Amino acid sequence: MAIDESRTFRPINIALLTVSDTRGPDEDTSGDILAERITGAGHTLAARTILKDDANDIVAQLQHWIADPEIDAVVSTGGTGLTGRDVTPEALDRIKDKEIPGFGELFRWVSYQTIGTSTVQSRALAVLADATYIFALPGSNGAVKDGWDKILSEQLDSRNRPCNFVELMPRLREK
Repeated sequence: MAIDESRTFRPINIALLTVSDTRGPDEDTSGDILAERITGAGHTLAARTILKDDANDIVAQLQHWIADPEIDAVVSTGGTGLTGRDVTPEALDRIKDKEIPGFGELFRWVSYQTIGTSTVQSRALAVLADATYIFALPGSNGAVKDGWDKILSEQLDSRNRPCNFVELMPRLREK
């Protein structure tokens, strides 16, 4: 990471979505890890919720956050695997304007360093929907740590060089 200390840190507003059929607020350790890292980095945790693995419910929640001008990005955890109930990528496919393919590719490369070839079972991805970034991470504690610590912490830091997602935000609505 190349942080340019001469630049001002620009905090953004991030919504946090946990997708799980089995986790409630007391068991949402991956969500807790992300919430701690979001605020610890200086960003605002603008909203947080837990939903079951239901594509329609995920789409509805994401559309609500996308429509909110106070939310700059969404980070989700869960629902990115291969089982029949894992539908987060399908939900994002329904609302995306653009894919950010490098995010999933980089996540799997980073994850490979930790869990080896098991990373092929991850469908982690990122999209842009109406000028809102949406990052979908797997539901494990290790996966959210890898995703935040090794990718998002840098790309959501306006001081990161040579470039970052935050500096693109004013131009995301260009046609």
